[in-house]
Amino acid sequence: MPENDVSASSGSQRIDKWLWFTRVIKSRTLAAEMVTEGKVRLNRVRVEKPSQPVKPGDVLTIAIASRIRILEVRAPGTRRGPAAEAQTLYVDLTPPPPPRDPASIDSLASGRDAGSGRPTKRDRRLTDKLHENE
Repeated sequence: MPENDVSASSGSQRIDKWLWFTRVIKSRTLAAEMVTEGKVRLNRVRVEKPSQPVKPGDVLTIAIASRIRILEVRAPGTRRGPAAEAQTLYVDLTPPPPPRDPASIDSLASGRDAGSGRPTKRDRRLTDKLHENE
């Protein structure tokens, strides 16, 4: 085992490794980059080193793709197993997104105004009829 790696038997683990084990981040390299870019906070303090240890009870705040996830560490990982196993390593404290406004959904589904955008099949047939008569 490498010297700079904190063993799982001590109850703590490197933050980049833990993020990878829990399947929050696709690869350990990406996890390390996110930590160095300052997109991860440990107990409300910005983390800059991927070697920062996390232990059970710590709370991580992670900014992933315009979303913020809040995770409480339950246990260090021993391997990168299936998703069901990974979910046992943390508790997701992320609040649910606010409910969508039904009025905004209706306005999106209402379509476009007549005469705007691409012509419909009916419009094309009418145009073709006009050209036939010429």
